[in-house]
Amino acid sequence: MTRPDRILHGVALMIAFCVLAPLIDAASKLAAQGVPVGVIVLARGLVQAGLMLPVMLIMGFSLKLPREALLLTTLRALMLAVSTYCFVAAVRVMPIADALAIAFVEPFIILLIGRFAYGEQVGPRRIAACAVGFLGALLVIQPSFAAFGPVALFPLGTAFAFALYMLVTRHLSRHVHPVAMQFHTALMAALLCLPVLALGSAADIPSITFAMPQGIFLLWCFFVGLASTVSHMAMTYALAFAPSSTLAPLHYLEIVTATLFGYLIFGDFPNGLTWTGIGIIVASGLYVIYRERRMARAARLAELATVTAAEAAL
Repeated sequence: MTRPDRILHGVALMIAFCVLAPLIDAASKLAAQGVPVGVIVLARGLVQAGLMLPVMLIMGFSLKLPREALLLTTLRALMLAVSTYCFVAAVRVMPIADALAIAFVEPFIILLIGRFAYGEQVGPRRIAACAVGFLGALLVIQPSFAAFGPVALFPLGTAFAFALYMLVTRHLSRHVHPVAMQFHTALMAALLCLPVLALGSAADIPSITFAMPQGIFLLWCFFVGLASTVSHMAMTYALAFAPSSTLAPLHYLEIVTATLFGYLIFGDFPNGLTWTGIGIIVASGLYVIYRERRMARAARLAELATVTAAEAAL
């Protein structure tokens, strides 16, 4: 039984994540005004790995990655790099709240992947909620596509990549401690960026050409990595203190804080149609979480009844 005080700690840390995570997006948007997107992805990995290294050493973790975790860590790092690239490329021109709202279809993607790839039971109500959530995303995408072109679809790339990132994390957590996982993933993501930036520089592709950040842009790049490290550590330990079913609804607070930072820093504020789409996405997501909790509770009660019946038969 999870103690109430630990649950409160988990809730507080999840709220901290929702406040800090949009700072990653704000710093990325500021950095992208003078630095190629690929370099920002590289900087995030390098700074995050550098900040996690002393934590690894203090906690006594080995810097060597277990062989059985190598493939999953590489895949997790690749998904992290792809999701980061897509989101930074989007917020470079789009309002942060608009891009984040589109990316929030990620829980629906996880649900559908679980249904079709893993054969998990997903009822018609949750499938319907997914369809409605995607409809809400279209309401956000439509005006954004008209204003910014195909870049408005980049947050969908973030959603798909981050959904796979979360699914890989579930498997990897069986082999690697969360602290070590963050360090190795960040380092691997940075290493994966190097050949891409080399090819981009050779082919003269602006978004993936290497260019050393200068002046204030170097600071923004560092802040991307710093905010990523602190916010994701807060989320990691929040999940250690409280069940994911308790914390999941709080994640939508991130849209509120993203809207606030977008308005205060860039003067961006969602229009009526975007707010409608955001409302639909949030409502659908909360319904999916509600159904997940009910299904999990029913499964626990069925398991308890089975155990009780077996004990009574002895």
